[in-house]
Amino acid sequence: MSKILIVEDNEMNRDMLSRRLARKGYEVEIAEDGAAGLEAMKSYRPDIVLMDMGLPIMDGWTATSNAKNDPEISQIPIIALTAHALEADKERAMRAGADDFDTKPVNLANLLEKIEALL
Repeated sequence: MSKILIVEDNEMNRDMLSRRLARKGYEVEIAEDGAAGLEAMKSYRPDIVLMDMGLPIMDGWTATSNAKNDPEISQIPIIALTAHALEADKERAMRAGADDFDTKPVNLANLLEKIEALL
């Protein structure tokens, strides 16, 4: 069973996404901000991370960049999630080190394809 870390500050988004992924057979862990997400990446060792970009304490761009610059966790794939669907937002996420990008609200079928492609 693949392990997914969801880094998301919005409770409704966290709950919806975690339940839907658990029903698909994934083991899910949650972090509510970028700093907690980095710590969870080190302790939980997920197979993939779904990283919201608009997070408190440490935003998703910074957390992604820090993760990709940390040899201990840099190999973990990160899919950036944001409600901002502009091409500039995607480019910014990819520059930060994200392995892929998706918009919210999440289309689960599309997101699952991206998750499976990175696993």
